[in-house]
Amino acid sequence: MSGVMKRMGMIFRAKANKALDRAEDPRETLDYSYQKQLELLQKVRRGVADVATSRKRLELQLNQLQSQSGKLEDQGRKALALGREDLAREALSRRASLQQQVSDLEVQHQTLQGEEEKLTLAAQRLQAKVDAFRTKKETIKATYTAAQAQTRIAESFSGISEEMSDVGLAIQRAEDKTAQLQARAGAIDELLASGALDDRSGLGSKDDIQAELDRLSGGTDVELELQRMKAELAGGPSAQQQAIEGGAQGTGQPSQTQHRFDKQ
Repeated sequence: MSGVMKRMGMIFRAKANKALDRAEDPRETLDYSYQKQLELLQKVRRGVADVATSRKRLELQLNQLQSQSGKLEDQGRKALALGREDLAREALSRRASLQQQVSDLEVQHQTLQGEEEKLTLAAQRLQAKVDAFRTKKETIKATYTAAQAQTRIAESFSGISEEMSDVGLAIQRAEDKTAQLQARAGAIDELLASGALDDRSGLGSKDDIQAELDRLSGGTDVELELQRMKAELAGGPSAQQQAIEGGAQGTGQPSQTQHRFDKQ
């Protein structure tokens, strides 16, 4: 069961990876990566600005403490000149406390200054990398776009693209339907010519007597033609005339009566 689950998981991951690969656009991925690098660079710059701000604040505090220290030194000197040794001692004691604070702040200032220099150097290096990535990104995007356009043009010329395949299928379906209609029309014409599709509505059909007369007339013509050909083969116009007269008598049309009507 564990092996089946692992196999199913692998198949699912493979199909998901293939679907993601089809959906992924390298240009969008490059733009997203560039955006993330810009965000990181912005954070580094904000860090540099924060460190510089802290350093500047320490510098202001140092200036104030040094100013106070110098003022206490002057006060102690004046108090000693006036014979107030106790006041001079107090002023110098306060000055010593301020000097300790100044020393601590100077250490912090140096530390912040070192961090600021490191962050500034890192920001400069990151800026150089971001600029190089931007140039490379635009180059890759342009190359990818050109290759994509060339591929589409080649597919269009070869007819293997999806759009051209759809057009080709539509043309094929139209040709098949046209051929089917042409075949149907030809079949109907043949059936009409053979009489298999005569009008059964009674509007243009012949009655039974007329159909019988037409059939006898057609048969008589065939018999006359056959007798004429036999007479020609037997030889002589007399045989041909006899064949014709015999045919006329067989059809029930006496030749003598016809001659009388012609004379009249």
